[in-house]
Amino acid sequence: MPNESLTAQLVPHLCLLATLRSTGNVTRTAEILGVPQPTVSRRLAALGQALGAPLTVPDGRGVRLTRAAELLADAAERALPAVDAGVRLAREEIEPASGRVVLGFLHLLGRSLVPELLRTYREQAPTARFSLVQGSLQDMVDRLVSGDLDLALLAPVVEDERLETVVLDRQPIHLSVPAGHRLAGRRGVRVAELADEPFVLLEPGYGLRRITDDLCAAAGFTPKVAFEGQESDTVRGLVGAGLGVALLPRFEPGSPAGVAEVPLHPPVHRTIGLAWRAGEPLSPAVQAFRDHVLGRTD
Repeated sequence: MPNESLTAQLVPHLCLLATLRSTGNVTRTAEILGVPQPTVSRRLAALGQALGAPLTVPDGRGVRLTRAAELLADAAERALPAVDAGVRLAREEIEPASGRVVLGFLHLLGRSLVPELLRTYREQAPTARFSLVQGSLQDMVDRLVSGDLDLALLAPVVEDERLETVVLDRQPIHLSVPAGHRLAGRRGVRVAELADEPFVLLEPGYGLRRITDDLCAAAGFTPKVAFEGQESDTVRGLVGAGLGVALLPRFEPGSPAGVAEVPLHPPVHRTIGLAWRAGEPLSPAVQAFRDHVLGRTD
């Protein structure tokens, strides 16, 4: 018999071999497993026939495993903890109260939005588990589509037929300049006025980079890149150091030291939304958290 065929017959009876080695008694093994004794005996006989050798030999008033059966029992005992762990995780995965949600989000959203959503959800589901993944907008979209993420908070919301999205909020975009900059005291500024300014930008693939590039293109110029980074806080720090200007969401609760924020004219906003794969059922755990997030926008 091919190994694969024998393995297929053995796997459903891993507990039987492991338990029988521990008890040395067919009757006791049947009691522990909750099956009739004749059933245990028939399974042992069938496995022995498939292997081509008996699995047990008489030993006083009980039985002991043959050498071949001992080897199989060793493998069973190594495999069972992993199977048990998998069963536990699978049951938790489909139980909203203790299931796991893999949530992706942009770095900037980790300052307040994500912690607040998790805090309020854990108040109603204290045993819920989360795996948190951060990255660029394009990275979040790619990982969501590939199945690495269950849900993702995106900014701006993208149009992609592979995804379902719901807008949660709209954030105003302001011009961030060094505190002593010529535009620092303005009540508003047009993007076209920034054509000669050095820009501190997020790297390509980030939502704010896309917004900045699109606004500058609409104003008739390509931004002069002084520095590129991966986090908006780093970008703001470079602006505060006098190394350029940036288009960023307004900093809460107020402008950071060394940085002045000037509204754009006309006003510019970016959308923040929740996304998941279109046409695929969500596990109860993921659906419960999604509904919680969407419910906060009602």
